[in-house]
Amino acid sequence: MLNKNKFMTLLGSTVLALSLTACGNAQTTEVKPAAPVQSASAPAVMKLSQGQFSGRSDHVTTGQVSIEKTASGYELRFADDFFLDGAPDPVVALGNDNTFLVANKLGALKNKTGAQIYLLPDNFNPAQFSQVYVWCEKFSVPLGIADLT
Repeated sequence: MLNKNKFMTLLGSTVLALSLTACGNAQTTEVKPAAPVQSASAPAVMKLSQGQFSGRSDHVTTGQVSIEKTASGYELRFADDFFLDGAPDPVVALGNDNTFLVANKLGALKNKTGAQIYLLPDNFNPAQFSQVYVWCEKFSVPLGIADLT
């Protein structure tokens, strides 16, 4: 005959064994993460060309720049690493063969540092330009040029 303590120990062991057996036989369902959902309104971006600024006229101009095609048109994008040490009246323009083209001025430089976007005209043809300029209008000198590839 079993005493009370032995009976409780045996009962606990039996319950534990049954629980483990039930868990071992339980079917599990693997939960897989959902596939990323792409929004129909998210515009596709295609990088057409890019370059790295180098300073001119004793100015420090650094950072990456790219021309990209989006659903809404062409954009000139300065990367987060863009930096200009400063100058009066800086503007942004497109050029070719080390020639600043006043007719292709996009406007005033928005910031001396960081990412910025300049919208390009509807009739923009990326094959027509090989350089991006940061130009000082006051003194008519380049502050930085990026050759596009």
